[in-house]
Amino acid sequence: MAQGSSPIEPTCTSRSALLLLTAITVIGALLRLYQIGSKGLWLDEAFSIWIGRHPTQEILSWVSRIDQHPPLYYLLLHCWMRLGNGATTVRLFSALAGTLTVPVLYLLARHLAGRKVGLLAAFILALSPFHIRFAQEARMYTLLNLDASLALLALVRLLTRPPAVMAPVGQQLVGFYRAWRTDRRRPPLRTIETDLTWAAYVLFAAATMLTHSTAIFFSVAVNLFVFGLMWYRRRWSASAGQLFPPSPQNWLAAQLGTFLLWSPWLGAFVTQVTGVYREFWIPAPTWETVVETIQNLLNAFLPQRIQWAGIMPGVIWSLYGATIVLGVFHLRRRPALLALLGTLFITPFLGELLVSLRRPIFYDRTLIWTSIPLYTLLAAGIRQLRYRSYILAAVTILATVNVLSAREYFAHFEKEQWDDAAAYVAGRAEDGDLILFNATWVQIPFDFYFHDLHQPVEERGVPVDLFERGVLEPKMTVTDLPRLRALIRERDRVWLVYSHNSYTDPQSLLPPALEETLDLLGRRRFYGLEVRLYGKRPNG
Repeated sequence: MAQGSSPIEPTCTSRSALLLLTAITVIGALLRLYQIGSKGLWLDEAFSIWIGRHPTQEILSWVSRIDQHPPLYYLLLHCWMRLGNGATTVRLFSALAGTLTVPVLYLLARHLAGRKVGLLAAFILALSPFHIRFAQEARMYTLLNLDASLALLALVRLLTRPPAVMAPVGQQLVGFYRAWRTDRRRPPLRTIETDLTWAAYVLFAAATMLTHSTAIFFSVAVNLFVFGLMWYRRRWSASAGQLFPPSPQNWLAAQLGTFLLWSPWLGAFVTQVTGVYREFWIPAPTWETVVETIQNLLNAFLPQRIQWAGIMPGVIWSLYGATIVLGVFHLRRRPALLALLGTLFITPFLGELLVSLRRPIFYDRTLIWTSIPLYTLLAAGIRQLRYRSYILAAVTILATVNVLSAREYFAHFEKEQWDDAAAYVAGRAEDGDLILFNATWVQIPFDFYFHDLHQPVEERGVPVDLFERGVLEPKMTVTDLPRLRALIRERDRVWLVYSHNSYTDPQSLLPPALEETLDLLGRRRFYGLEVRLYGKRPNG
């Protein structure tokens, strides 16, 4: 097949396309950096920093025992934190991953549907409020999206090159080595391009699964599509829309390589899955949850009314739906491409919903990588408008709505106020005070700020101290009350940092137990937590 003969073949990037992509990437970076350190760290972010401060072996040990995620993000963050461990610095790692995904999505969508669709998909991602939010969190979600994008880019490059994808994996590397040994000169790297692309797919597919446990559905989705493509080609011997399956031997070799890279985590993965199956905090999903997740992927933080036009959200969602339908119509003659996008989007949704029948795990942020096919379809829908004026109008509307939603995020989205709570206690704590934490691991975000503001004060967790039971959030029970009474005996003042109490103190045992011997002297509510001071009243 001649280079560039198919509309899904990559075309040479013109200077104007490169300039546009650069501008889009810069816009995406600026949005991800804007006010990145203005909000305090919330619980999960502080936990990321706490884990990242440990040596490598301890990171692996802690994550396997008390967390539900694979270790790749924490290991990379550990290296990144050599630059510093402040809120802004650690969040910059996520912002960098989120920014890099913009040009990667361009390349991916360009290979699938052309340069203009690639630019539009990159533009949608750059302005996405959902992605801006997680690019400003010290968590693994933007890294997950970057890993999945890179794996899919490598896969698409293989599937759009039929002679190369059928050649035995490793053949080029063997020829490269022999030529080097014979001529004593390194042959051009383009002679091993296909093998390098296979290696990239294996590396980033494994990295995806080592970034988040639910990314197992990434592997399921990709395999469903590739085996389906093999079956389609064998049954009808058609081009399937210019996507060509690899040979079974090549594909099985790639899956074996992916598994071998991931397999060192297999034992810990089983341990984590067993722990999640016993108990997990995510509520059971409903149809409303599913719809809200799709809406978040399309445009999180959409204002209840677009003030300057009086447009209600229902109109906006209808426009998104119509654009997706147009995208399907635009790609209607490329069934394999539609099957790829549909499989990548639907499989993880169905997978998480099916698992949630036994133990709820459905969560919008774990599905962040499904925005890759979703934004590609949206971009194809805008491209289907064909006329430049129509496309410009659609892009203007989309950009306006996304900017308004992003402004809503920057202005009104709140995180747990551990910085304010720590400052409140630090300004009032006295020698001999005791600070109690009902959700033991909230001591981590509290201490992140408190230790820089006040001399050490004795801190204890209830029902047990931090990770003493090897459990992330142990629950308070009646049998734990004697230990609590022993802790506060002979104490004149006791602080209670009360957070996540519906999960860790479901019977509300702590406040009544403290009030048996102490009076409530004061309380202050912060977003996500409450601080209470108990003590003996003067002359009481």
